[in-house]
Order: sequence, then structure tokens, then C-alpha cells
Amino acid sequence: MRREDGTWLYMLPSVVDDVEMGVTHVVRGEDHVTNTGLQLQMFAALGAPAPAFAHEALLTGAEGKLAKRLGSTGVEALREAGIEPEALIAKLARIGTSLPVEPLADPAPLIAGFDFATFGRAPARFDLAELEGLNARIVHLLPYARVRDRLPSGMAEADWAAIRPNLKTVAEAGQWWEILHGHVEQAAAAEDRDFLAAAAEAAESLDWSDSPWPQLVARLKETTGRAGKPLFHPLRRALTGRDSGPEMAALLPLIGRDESISRLRAAAAA
Repeated sequence: MRREDGTWLYMLPSVVDDVEMGVTHVVRGEDHVTNTGLQLQMFAALGAPAPAFAHEALLTGAEGKLAKRLGSTGVEALREAGIEPEALIAKLARIGTSLPVEPLADPAPLIAGFDFATFGRAPARFDLAELEGLNARIVHLLPYARVRDRLPSGMAEADWAAIRPNLKTVAEAGQWWEILHGHVEQAAAAEDRDFLAAAAEAAESLDWSDSPWPQLVARLKETTGRAGKPLFHPLRRALTGRDSGPEMAALLPLIGRDESISRLRAAAAA
């Protein structure tokens, strides 16, 4: 219970803390089973009710057993990496069980179905890449009201709905906000410049109040004969500076008529 220098091991102080704080349930790794047996005797000796104890198989990572001293998998590091609390809850509620890990933005079903009997005895692997993938799927479910205070100033619900399917973290919304309303690097190939000039001219005569993207695509198919990637890719590059991203049908109205025409003309002249 004490070291040679008289300092206390965690065993008794932990019991005293549990008694003082009224702790009723303790979940710890299976490497603490022996310690739990000793501590149950301490609770009895103190005349205090013991919490209900549960022991889970240890989690492992790339460096072996996860431990606090490793630091890299701490909650603060995960938060800084953009991991949502809902993603971590969804992962930990099912890791080590045969149940599927599901992207649930509301933890209520996980809480209702939580059962220690579903956890196996074999160590479970905590894979950060899998957590990041799960996080992206949860971000795609988050409503505007849940993230509004973390988005760039001025970003509306329509902006969030358009870019959300392509985000891995909420913080990435800032990059797409810049694409929608800031500066875009132009990188048009020489063979696409006349096409983009024609696109700018066509964009001027569109009805921007009614789905401008399908109108623009249809007009350019008819006038230039382009289709598929040769049609879509130069337009996306000119309008967003990216080779991929959210649906252009959702982005074009957000970029707006004047800015879209300006970007198409700039790309044609680049």
C-alpha cells in the first residue's frame, strides 16, 4: 500500500476517492482484475459500499497496448485532429464486440443497446485511420445547427449542405468557404480556353434563378459537342480550382452569377 519512501500507491487513495465521490460503477482494463480484488477488501475494511466493477480487454494500437504515457491517442490530440465526440463514442461503444461500428450522430441507440456481455476477451485494435473514416461519415450527418458556431462567419445552411458530403472534418469547411467566396487559382489547359470562353458567354444568358448548372451543361453540350470528362472537368477546375468536390449543381448557385462568369473568363485568358 506504501512505497519504501512512505508515499502511497494508488490502491488506497483510489478507494478513498471512490467513497468520497460516491462512485457507483468502475470500468477498467482486465490488467486491473487483481487490483480490484484487493480494493474490494479495502472497501469492506472501511465499511463502505463497493462500486460495481467491470473489466474490459485491453485496446491495442500501432505501438502495442494503448497507454496514457504514449500521449498520441489522448482526447486532446483527437480533438485537435478534428475528431467529433460522436465518432469516438460510436467507436468505443462497439470496439471489441461483434456488433458493427456505425456512424451515429445521436448516441441514444448506442446507450440503449450497450451491454458488457457483448464484449469479447481478446484485445481489440484501436485503428486511428478507421476512426477518421468513421468521423467523416458522422460529419456528413451533422445538421447545420450543430456546427454553426464552428463555421466561417457568414456560412449559411445552404453552403453547409452543399459542402458537407465532401468533408472529413468540420474544420475543412473553411477551405470550401474560401473556394466559394474567395480566391481560386486558375489552371486551364490550352485546349480548354476557347471552351471556357464559350462557357462564360453561355453563363451570361442563363436563368440563374432556376438550376443554372444543368442549363450550362446542356447549352455547352449542344454548342461545343463536348460530353463527359472533357465537358465537366475544365468547368470544375475553372470554377473551384479543384479536380473533385461537391456536386457542381449545388456549388454554382452559391458561387453566384457574376463570380462564376468572372472565373470562367479568367480561366479562358490564363
